Amino acid sequence: MSSIDEQIRAYAFDWLKQQTQLNDGIFLRGMLQKGFIFQNERIPLVSPQGIFKPKWMDFPLTITTTLNGPYDDYIIEENHFLEYKYRGNDKDHRDNVGLRECMKREIPLIYFHSFAVGKYLAFWPVFVIGEKPDSLSFSVALDDYNSISQNNYMVKESDGRRLYLTSTIKTRLNQQSFREKILKAYRNQCSLCRLKHIELLDAAHIIPYGEPNSSSSVTNGLSLCKLHHAAYDKNIIGINPDYEIKVREDILEEED
Repeated sequence: MSSIDEQIRAYAFDWLKQQTQLNDGIFLRGMLQKGFIFQNERIPLVSPQGIFKPKWMDFPLTITTTLNGPYDDYIIEENHFLEYKYRGNDKDHRDNVGLRECMKREIPLIYFHSFAVGKYLAFWPVFVIGEKPDSLSFSVALDDYNSISQNNYMVKESDGRRLYLTSTIKTRLNQQSFREKILKAYRNQCSLCRLKHIELLDAAHIIPYGEPNSSSSVTNGLSLCKLHHAAYDKNIIGINPDYEIKVREDILEEED
């Protein structure tokens, strides 16, 4: 791998870290298409193809899953790594060859997955750790960003660690998809105080996540500002089946 490829890859990781902090981890498609400037050259991060290699690089930089995309792939099952389909059916397509080289050389990539139309979460670094020609797919694992600091691409992590990290992709996607649906249903405002600053809104589960009968459907969610969400979770306030807001008695008795 050339020095310029390594430099662009490392710069992309740092750029993602900065943008994640600025944008709450949400990347719009246009933002990814625009990418960033490196040595007076614009480096896009996505293209219409799922496997993308900027022309200045030797190997692919990103892989992408688009909501309702053409491939039945990227499904994460419990205790399994991410399965990423080939580009087309030809194992020797240049994009598939590029990912195969990333696997052989243990080159880190970026994975984008859309949770709503035009909106993506970013996961990095991911490594291609295996290939399944029978199912026309690669096995991909998420790793820890700190493990590749200072261009240390060859760090060996245990399967157990990478399995755990990869499983968090599904959790984050489910959480973000749930938030997107709930905020849209409540017109991007707190259902109690009508606050409309999206950055201060949460999607709260009525039946808590992980409990029996809990679900990620809109009927099990409330759009709450961060203050009312915290109060709701601590049973300071509640909403009964008749949509009446109840405030805990000791709170009502406090002098304000």
